[in-house]
Amino acid sequence: MHMRLFAIYLSGICVAFAGGCATAHDTEELKAIFDKGLAAYDAGRYDEAFKTFHSIDDEDVAAMRNEGLMLRKGLGTPKDPKAAEDMLARAAEVGLPTAQYDLAEMLLNGEAGPPDPKRALPLLVQAATAHHPIAEYRLGRFYEDGTLVEKDLNFAKTLYTAAAAAGVQDARERLVALGGSVPETLPQSPPGKP
Repeated sequence: MHMRLFAIYLSGICVAFAGGCATAHDTEELKAIFDKGLAAYDAGRYDEAFKTFHSIDDEDVAAMRNEGLMLRKGLGTPKDPKAAEDMLARAAEVGLPTAQYDLAEMLLNGEAGPPDPKRALPLLVQAATAHHPIAEYRLGRFYEDGTLVEKDLNFAKTLYTAAAAAGVQDARERLVALGGSVPETLPQSPPGKP
């Protein structure tokens, strides 16, 4: 599976280069450019951050995701839910769990059209499989409610337990409501950017 995702990512990069990408960056250059974009974002210089992420979006899947989020929120660029959905879909296809969840959330909220839970479900499954805690919680709700999936309270509890251990308060509450034992919260890593 990982080799397949790598092959998809690699073929996307090759297509981008063949399509006229003027500059190929090595790993260190990409990291430096990405970090420059993060610094600009953190400093509130959204125009600069957006341009920086856009400059490497064909080479860096996290930059692609960040560009999608900025399009979604209208930070450094006009708000464009359809373009955000397209950019997040590119990053989700490569297998980035945060992009999978972000796109699923957009689809559930109907941000670029009518809500589309059927299209969101496989994205939630992919992100939850990669242990994205909010995706685990949201997927747990699907299983608790029997929305688009067969109702399965035990599996909902399993998903809630994982999300609660990562610090998702709503998952802790659902777990308690279902009579499950709440796990000790694991240390949190810093939230993703942007």
